[in-house]
Amino acid sequence: MKRFKKYQAFVQCLLLVMICTAACNDDFVSTKPLGEVSDEAAWRDAGLAEAFVIEIYNGFGQGGFDEEMLASLSDEAMFTHPGRGINTITEARSNDASQGWNSQISAGTHNWGNLYRRVRATNTAINNLTNPQFDNSSNIANQLMGEAHFLRAFFYTELLRYYGAVPLIDSVYGLGEADYTIARNTFEENVEFIVADCDRAAELLADAPVADGRASVAAALALKTRILTKAASDLHDVPTASANSETIASYTNPEYVGYTSGSQTERWERARTAAKAVMDAHGAGYMMDLTEPVTPEEGTANYLSIAMAGGSKAVSADGKADLILGRFFIDLKDEGGNYVGRNNGPNGYHNWAGNSPIQELVNDYDLIDGTPFSWGNPAHAATPYADRDPRFYATILYDGADWKPRTADVTGRDPNNQIQTGQYEIMQNGNKVIHYGLDTRNSSVEDWNGTHTGYYMRKFIDPDPAVVDQNTRQFVPWPVLRYTEVVLNYIEACIELGQEAEARTWLSRIRFRAGMPAIAASGDALRDAYRKERRVELAYEEHRFHDARRWMIAAETLGRKVGIIRILGRLKPGSSVSIYRYDPENYTYTYTVGTIDPGIENRQWLDKMYFIPIHRDEMNRNGQLVQNPGY
Repeated sequence: MKRFKKYQAFVQCLLLVMICTAACNDDFVSTKPLGEVSDEAAWRDAGLAEAFVIEIYNGFGQGGFDEEMLASLSDEAMFTHPGRGINTITEARSNDASQGWNSQISAGTHNWGNLYRRVRATNTAINNLTNPQFDNSSNIANQLMGEAHFLRAFFYTELLRYYGAVPLIDSVYGLGEADYTIARNTFEENVEFIVADCDRAAELLADAPVADGRASVAAALALKTRILTKAASDLHDVPTASANSETIASYTNPEYVGYTSGSQTERWERARTAAKAVMDAHGAGYMMDLTEPVTPEEGTANYLSIAMAGGSKAVSADGKADLILGRFFIDLKDEGGNYVGRNNGPNGYHNWAGNSPIQELVNDYDLIDGTPFSWGNPAHAATPYADRDPRFYATILYDGADWKPRTADVTGRDPNNQIQTGQYEIMQNGNKVIHYGLDTRNSSVEDWNGTHTGYYMRKFIDPDPAVVDQNTRQFVPWPVLRYTEVVLNYIEACIELGQEAEARTWLSRIRFRAGMPAIAASGDALRDAYRKERRVELAYEEHRFHDARRWMIAAETLGRKVGIIRILGRLKPGSSVSIYRYDPENYTYTYTVGTIDPGIENRQWLDKMYFIPIHRDEMNRNGQLVQNPGY
């Protein structure tokens, strides 16, 4: 013990000498962390400056490929699993303490605080790139500055889409500021700020190389059309919105939710002009120069090309891709966006059935001849999945649909590789018994990850048999901005301005690409046809939730009860089937439409949901903020 104490004392003395020596050494005090770069050094080096700007793109998160997708907050889908804050929004229970949609609004990339952190990063970049401290002979500073302006416009657009007008901050707060609180700017000021950023980005990016996943002139101008289309919509024309909503009519600060003066017609004209500018520069787009419909098979293939291949296949003859800006996923990183198939695929394939299509979406796919589908039509009701809009088959997995080979443990139970979401009679030991489909919540494969609605998501899921969804990553890009959205924005503006012939021309071109006939409607019928077309074309792309709100049709769309399908297959007399497959020759099928049990999800609409509430923590931190209407 004495020897140990002597050794301990020696070590303590040695350490004391080392500390004293180091304390007298300025080099030791000035040692720079090996894993960090100072702010000053970052902006003196072009490569480090570029790395800073590229990191800001992480504000895109997984694009729209979160496990809980925005589709499930709309009448596109229902989220299968309880919790996650989905019902908080779909049941209109959002409040300033519990906003809902945990993966995004409450804590994810759409969260107020996270969006402002990205805004701060863009402001930092813009401030430091105004007078670059590195060699700018290649104009890299202009490109980075353009990207920063685009990204700032994008993040402010997201804030505006959810919260209405927000405080506009274009500088970087430092220590010792006199005041860190700030009031909300008006809705109009928000729109003008975003438009100015888009224009500035387009100017700075004019000579920049176009690269996958990075902003371009086309991306900046496409984003401009998105914000101007929103600005012209009924929700943001305060006189129109007030006439349709007592909640908005009684709000004492309407300048935060829309325009209190000016001409809505002029705003639609501005939106039309912005979209036309993109179209003039971009050309006809991917297969938008057709004069008649392609075959149904080609229509499905074309839609899959856009949804699945991103920029690699959906390219026009002049080399212009439908995908203007994507969130790409690479093999070097294991990200949530790689697991769209696992998150949403059938439980009979060991997947999670997350964002399952609901019957209301399925109903909106017309028949191939353009006739609206109707359950009241006996022929339609007898074979509800036959001869539908070709995009239906690229978007929805339905009972009897062909899909990938089953995994090895399931192959014997379904050698035909078909989706099974019903109940079917089969013969066992000479007796009829009920076989519960492998993709139902009574599945013999997994009985907990099944759809409640009777459908599964098909769009964005790689059909390659080598991609075993629950164990294998896929690399489908998320469409942040695509050319077809710009064209749809143009069509909408034309309709609202009474330019119906032009609207029908472009609307029909989108439909021809999908194998659907031309549109001949006019007046309100044309507007309704457009809205259905936009719903179908942009399904699962994070538009419907925003569109239904800005059109002020949320009560009759987002507020509807979730529609589901129940399917029963009975053996025909004399038929004997022991292993089930979809077979109209041996089975008589009945399809019964119903609604989801209210104990699972009880959707309703309250007009306060036109805007997400500002969280009470933000309200407490900033005494100048005024809350949104209805909270």
